[in-house]
Amino acid sequence: MAIPIINDWQKYFHHPDEGLGSSYERIILNGLLADVISEHGIKSILETPSFGFTGLSGINLVQAALDGVSITLEDDDAHRLEQIRALWQDLNLPLKSKLNPGFRHLDYPGKSFDMAFNFSALWFVENLRGFLEELARVSSKLIFISVPNRSGIGYKGQLKGYSKEAYPQLKPEYIDPASVIHILKAKGWKLLRKGFFDCPLWPDIGMSKEDFLMQYCMICKVLGKCKVPIRKTDKAPVCIMDYYKGNDADFPNRMLRYNALERFAPNAFKRYWAHHYYLIFCPGDNA
Repeated sequence: MAIPIINDWQKYFHHPDEGLGSSYERIILNGLLADVISEHGIKSILETPSFGFTGLSGINLVQAALDGVSITLEDDDAHRLEQIRALWQDLNLPLKSKLNPGFRHLDYPGKSFDMAFNFSALWFVENLRGFLEELARVSSKLIFISVPNRSGIGYKGQLKGYSKEAYPQLKPEYIDPASVIHILKAKGWKLLRKGFFDCPLWPDIGMSKEDFLMQYCMICKVLGKCKVPIRKTDKAPVCIMDYYKGNDADFPNRMLRYNALERFAPNAFKRYWAHHYYLIFCPGDNA
């Protein structure tokens, strides 16, 4: 659960160190999107809202843009949208973008996009039913929605830090897959595919792996079960941006060293370990 990003999303634009977890997630998501785009001939994608999870905002579809797909994204924060536009400009990539407070209406004609995309951002919209109905209206081929894995041990652990008073922006009830399926089915869209993804070797801990290991060692020391000295060492930033700029061709291979569970673990295991869950919809006969 990406609670911390609400308060400190700006830091990634000043120091783009996304860490190993988010970097791995991006490579897995890129692969999943590439398969969908190729299989269904996707030429244009709308991402709304574009702000939803940790790391640099607005770069979920950079790889799709590099592969020639036309990208439009929306955000509800004018300052963040300026930062996103500057980032895409720095990559020399075309981007259509729009400020959309509340996401109550999507200001595009019907079937304007081949695909609508939402990555862990449903809990920021004001009205789930109205928003999904708008996605169905402006999409012609697919609706791709990802939500945090609500059955995962990591999500359940991080949920302990949530309260409506502390985080009024979030509506955790909106990331319920059953609700999404029900609403889109009523609009004539059928569920084409679903599944768990982003299943690395570590749990969804909501912090850097270095901080997690240090906390673990501190607990072990208190219990008298750890002899390893605790020291926090400087680490090189981990971020996908150098790869997108053509300066780090080996970046995907380094991230995929951690994909053994992604490739081989059964769904029964991924249900409790994977960090995300995706739903892909296509128009039904009456859409």
